[in-house]
Amino acid sequence: MQLCKCKTLFLRNFLKIVQFVCQIQLFFVILQSVMDFERYDKEDLQAALQVLRNGGIIVYPTDTVWGIGCDATKAEAVAKIYALKQREDSKSMLVLLDSPAKLPYYVGEIPDAAWAMLEAVQDAEETKPLTIIYPNARNMAANLIAEDDSVGIRITNEPFSKALCAQLKHPLVSTSANISGHPTARFFHEIENEILEGADYVCRFRREDDCPHEPSSIIKIHADGTFQIIRP
Repeated sequence: MQLCKCKTLFLRNFLKIVQFVCQIQLFFVILQSVMDFERYDKEDLQAALQVLRNGGIIVYPTDTVWGIGCDATKAEAVAKIYALKQREDSKSMLVLLDSPAKLPYYVGEIPDAAWAMLEAVQDAEETKPLTIIYPNARNMAANLIAEDDSVGIRITNEPFSKALCAQLKHPLVSTSANISGHPTARFFHEIENEILEGADYVCRFRREDDCPHEPSSIIKIHADGTFQIIRP
């Protein structure tokens, strides 16, 4: 009888160990799939960077929808995007940065309310990307800054666009990859040929991605700390 109890106990413990190992294996499978998704071709990244540094424009995946981008400090490159989108240059475009620490160089004064919003987004487990329109923009192409001296900036955590910003060492223009007034391209296959043919480089990363991405929330912060919700 004692032997049977020992066998039963052994089997129970053995099954628990097997179950635990299976859970660990599943975890690593999921982790590997995430890593595979985030792994981009370095040659693709470097090709895009070379175009950006030379004043060209690219079509690339962002933390929201597919975008058209250029070095945000190069006015001629910014003008190329306005022309490609057939958009008036009075309608400013937002930019991406890879770190909040870089904000003070491009914004004259950052209200405490903006820092609080950025911290809340960073701490939240699931939240939409947040674009904040800041007052007193500086150190960017003049044709990118709105008439009231404001500019929309988003901190991106998407791997490819984050790497682009980090290695470019400048803000990256990010405007939806469509002709002005036409539907936004949610996926690569929805981008119009006119946009693809008009860009100097079209990135390869995430072309097959069929996961839907939403546009960011947009909040405009004023110098006195008050704010206005442009898009929830």
